[in-house]
Amino acid sequence: MKKLFFILFGVLSFSISNAQQLETLIEEGLANNPEIQIFELKYQVAKEKVNEANTLPNTQIGLGYFVSEPETRTGAQRFKVSAKQMLPSFGSITARENYATSLADAVYEDVVIAKRKLVASISQSYYNLYALKEKQTVLKENIELLNTYEELALTTIEVGKASVVDVLRLQMRQNELEQLKQILGQDYLAGQTLLNKLLNREKNSKILIDSELTMLPENTLINSGNLALHPELLKYEKLYQSVEKSELLNQKESNPMFGIGLDYIAVSERSNMSFSDNGKDIVMPMVSISIPIFNNKYKSKTKQNELLQKEINFQKQNKLNRLETVLDKAVKKSNSARISYSTQAKNLKQAKDAETILVKNYETGTIDFNDILDIQELQLKFQINQIESIKTYYLQTTIINYLTN
Repeated sequence: MKKLFFILFGVLSFSISNAQQLETLIEEGLANNPEIQIFELKYQVAKEKVNEANTLPNTQIGLGYFVSEPETRTGAQRFKVSAKQMLPSFGSITARENYATSLADAVYEDVVIAKRKLVASISQSYYNLYALKEKQTVLKENIELLNTYEELALTTIEVGKASVVDVLRLQMRQNELEQLKQILGQDYLAGQTLLNKLLNREKNSKILIDSELTMLPENTLINSGNLALHPELLKYEKLYQSVEKSELLNQKESNPMFGIGLDYIAVSERSNMSFSDNGKDIVMPMVSISIPIFNNKYKSKTKQNELLQKEINFQKQNKLNRLETVLDKAVKKSNSARISYSTQAKNLKQAKDAETILVKNYETGTIDFNDILDIQELQLKFQINQIESIKTYYLQTTIINYLTN
């Protein structure tokens, strides 16, 4: 199972170190997440119900004592012991086991679904942390760039090419970026807590995010036909089969039940008499039959099963429609993220070219720090948008993999 999930989600070949790091987190989550353990225990309980189904009705044992001992020819009856065992119709126990097994199969799909969702949640939390980390890095670089501009402004003040106002504007911009960086730091800690709790760790445990995510080549074919094999749909097939097994069990239980039993009556010897059967105990084998003459219960159960099968079919179709909608939306958002990333890359290159021109103007004495701040703000915007595009792309890729692999 762990190997399967690595294939589905870990091989988003952005870099070997990131893939390995994410694979490690996924393995840890699958092993330690309490919600997964809850579903696995539910499955164990459902499997154990198969053993519960392999039983006969309770054996009936009775004991009676004659307060007033009735006299018979062979002597007075003292007490009576009886035992009776009802036997279900042929195949009823097997039908009950098959029904319990089908219910366990449906619960197993819940386990698979829970694991898939956990892998997706871990992956998405990881990508969110990556984006927050990269944004902090970009802000730090821009703060350092503004420090350089501030030193440049101080130098130009000395020669009368800039004013103190330019320095103050640069410092205010630095303050804004520092504020954003600290806010992102708090967001990162919150995201780290979320991921750690998915892994069932202490909330302050460090998460290693080493490498840089890049956009993958646009050559992956989305096979929407794989949706038919998705566990969220397979669960409805298993539920449908369980209803079929329930109806077979209902038919078996509507058949007569047979019973076998034995009565034993202890008899006292008659005094002052001598004959062959004096005081002979009574042993009486018995056979019984239970006939469901009033069988409306079983007819109603059959009707309920027919209606339930129709309901399950509609539920499955509704789930398929929703999954197809989610898949289509994820594909479109992934494509949009790729387009946005390409656009931001072009804009960022042009903004850097403009920055280079402005800085070179310093040599001619015509530097304008307002223009520099505008260009710096644009660069930061394009860098942040680029990071958001990468994050969106990988978040949507995670959804696509959840649905189609």
